[in-house]
Amino acid sequence: MKARILITLKKEVLDPQGKAIESSIAKMGFGGVTHVRVGKVFDLEIEGTKDKALENLSSLSKKLLSNPVIEDVQIEIGN
Repeated sequence: MKARILITLKKEVLDPQGKAIESSIAKMGFGGVTHVRVGKVFDLEIEGTKDKALENLSSLSKKLLSNPVIEDVQIEIGN
C-alpha cells in the first residue's frame, strides 16, 4: 500500500529556511504570502496490514526520518 510521511518543524521552533523563502517570495513581487514553513515529504510503499504499516512507519519516522524533539510527524496511508 502507498504511504506518505510528512515531517514539519513544531510551531514553536523557528524556521529560518521558511523565513528566507518568505523573504524571497516578497522580493519577487508575490504579495500576500506569509508564515512559510518548510518540511519533508516521504512517499513510499509498504506491505502488511494498515495497522502494522502505521506502527512500522511511526517507528521509522521517530528513529530515522525525524527529530521528535523539534519535528512533528504525520502519516497518511492509502490503499
